[in-house]
Parts: sequence; structure tokens; C-alpha cells
Amino acid sequence: MLRIFFSRDDVARTRVASGADPVWETVLSLQFIQARRRDRDPMLGGWRRDVASELRDRERAEYLRTLFALNPPKGYFPDFLTPFASRAGLGAGLDAIRSTPASHLRRDLTLLSAGNRLPASVSGLARGETAALRHLTDSMETYRSLAIAPYWSRIESAVEADRGLRARAMLADGADGLLASLRPAMRWDGRVLEVRHYPVSRELHLDGRGLLLVPAFFCARTPVTLVDPDLPPVLVYPVERLGGLDQPPEPGRQRALAALLGRTRARVLEVVGDGCSTSEIARRLDISLAAASQHTAVLRDANLLASRRDGNTMLHTLTPLGRAMLE
Repeated sequence: MLRIFFSRDDVARTRVASGADPVWETVLSLQFIQARRRDRDPMLGGWRRDVASELRDRERAEYLRTLFALNPPKGYFPDFLTPFASRAGLGAGLDAIRSTPASHLRRDLTLLSAGNRLPASVSGLARGETAALRHLTDSMETYRSLAIAPYWSRIESAVEADRGLRARAMLADGADGLLASLRPAMRWDGRVLEVRHYPVSRELHLDGRGLLLVPAFFCARTPVTLVDPDLPPVLVYPVERLGGLDQPPEPGRQRALAALLGRTRARVLEVVGDGCSTSEIARRLDISLAAASQHTAVLRDANLLASRRDGNTMLHTLTPLGRAMLE
């Protein structure tokens, strides 16, 4: 179990990442695609088959060999691969990786080598060689372009739906409500956040720094934090994957978008904003609950809304595409 200790200042400084983190999603997906069959999510079977097919190219596989070696399917992976700067975007994250001090590289790679066989190419990274670091970030961009970028809107939608849920908890009950909303994988008692089923027994004292919560599509069942306690505290946790990454056939998508045209559905987009339940939509627009449910289903099929269940309530949030259309 992981136990994270909060002071009142830490509770006040706890926040949720502003969106899907491209570096964390890239790293976590590398581990997912190598996972044993029993550890895989069947909802992502199509994604895994398509990406694995792209990776069968011998030249590409050799180019990505070091990247895969740094991200084993289970256990430790280097802290330097997921810098705090990635919260500002992919470019900032990759710049931070290239700027990692050699001492941190050696420390992380020594920890990784204790339980994994690493290729000889890792020695250049351990020495902090510029060319080796550049190759690593270039390979991350190459992998991301085929495994993450084509599905990014779906990943963002799932993360945005989770952020909407956390925002509602925060508005209702403050930071305590936000932390309590992370159940059942985590338990908050007002002072300590317990992460159940964590692979090792560990304590993390925030010491007034607060905690950045990062909702992640490719996070497995157990939340993840960094090993180095001196790094800015981050807790990455899984979100509901909202149907996975299989893309609907184009005719279905065209029908959904065509069905969208109309005054009532435009008004649904307007009232949903940063989060709204089906019953709230019905009340605000003075329509029946059945009509509100039907309209949100069409908008969801068109990837303009993301929906998730919270108890007996279905909560809806705008996807990035839906927000862009509204604006």
C-alpha cells in the first residue's frame, strides 16, 4: 500500500492536471502494449493489434528498441521519462528529458538494470550523452505518432470526463471532496490518502508541496507515483476508458454528425459546459428525461460529449471537439 501524508497546506495545494499528459500517456502505453495477456484491457484490443502491426517493421523495431527497454511491462521505470514539465505539453516534456542531469540518469538506469536486461545503447544515456538523449526523445515522438496521436481526441475525451467528475466533487465539498472522490482505488481519511494494491509498501510525505493528480487513459488499475521523493509529488491514476479506442466506421460517424444538426442539440452543448447530468439538461431545457438522454447519446456518438456514470447519475462533459464546435 502507498500512504500519502497531507498537511492542511498540502490539501489546499492539491490540484488536477489541466488535461491529458502526452508524455505520461506515451510512457504508460508502452508498458500496456507489452503486458501479458491477462493484464490487458479487452476494450483496447483493436488499438493494440493496430499498433503492434506497425511495430513489426524490423527497422522501426530496432529504432525503438531502447525506448521499449526503458519501459518494461511491470515494475520500476525511470522517473526521468516523465518530468514534471510535461504538464505544459509534449515539447516541454521532451526538452526536460533532454536536460536531465547525468547523475539522475545514472541513478534511474542503475535502479532499472537491477531487475531488467538493458541493451548496450543505454550506456550512452547513463553518461548523459547529447546524441543518446536526442535519440531517446526522437524515438518517443516516433512511437507517439503511430500509437497515441491518431487516438488523441479519444484519450482527451476520457480524461476530460474524469476532470469534470473531479471538478464537481471539488465544487461540492472542496479539496477534501476531491480526494474522497478517488474511491474505491484510494481511500481518504482527512489526513492520509491510501492507494490500495500498490506493488510495494511505501510512505510519501508531501511536506507542504501539495499533490498534482494526473488522470491518465493508459494508467493500469493501480495509480502510479515517482520513486524519488524529492521530485514534485505526482499521482497518476486511471480513468474510465469510455469505450476504448476502436474508431467507429465512417458511415456511422457521418450519420451521427448529420443527426447533430438542430437547435435542441446545440442548446445541449451550451448547457453542458464543464459538466452536467442528464436530469439537469432536461430541467434547464424543459424537455423530457428521455429526450435529454437521446440527445446526449447522439452527441456522444459524434465525439462531442463524454459521459460517465457516478452512482445513479450520468454526468456529461464537452470533449475538446465539442468545445471547439461550441466556440
